Amino acid sequence: MKFVAFERNTQGTGASRRLRVTGRAPGIVYGAGSEPQMIELDHNALWHALQKEAFHSSILDMELGDQTSRVLLRDVQFHPYKQQVLHVDFQRVDEKTRIHMKVPLHFEGIEASPAVATEGCTVTPLLHELDVICMPSQLPEHITVDLSALTSKTIPGLQSISLPVGVKAVVRGSNKNPALVSVKLPEVIEEEPAAADAAAAAAPAKK
Repeated sequence: MKFVAFERNTQGTGASRRLRVTGRAPGIVYGAGSEPQMIELDHNALWHALQKEAFHSSILDMELGDQTSRVLLRDVQFHPYKQQVLHVDFQRVDEKTRIHMKVPLHFEGIEASPAVATEGCTVTPLLHELDVICMPSQLPEHITVDLSALTSKTIPGLQSISLPVGVKAVVRGSNKNPALVSVKLPEVIEEEPAAADAAAAAAPAKK
């Protein structure tokens, strides 16, 4: 994805507040052995870009003046109750250095799986993104997880994901293979007793 940034010459709380009044959002670009650079962006364009998944998980092309740099979105600060971006941080990409990113998981085939289509189960994703390390050129926009063979007795774990070449998952904690989804079997509703049985049960016992 591509976005346009502008050089920012002022800093400080007051300057940032005045900048937001004009419809701009303050930001900063750092990393790749260069000095941090203050930038500003059109707030509305930034707000709409932030609604797109790829803006958070892929390498972005930032146009600044007559130069284009490759960057990653690293942090966004939002107003507590207004639809307003207070500040945004980007990191420059070094093509020769590995990057650590969170990549979205896209689950496919759930509705056609035996768990849902045959067993009537309810399937709920437990993981929505995956921490990965890879070279910038190998970063995927998302990782697809095929659940078309899912059953109530075969719950896939993290290690079942087929990762792209060069991409390594980062797993924290003692559980190295956490479940990707939860599968809930349908509730069994007991049938009411037949009317005759109910009547017999209610009739007084003969002496």
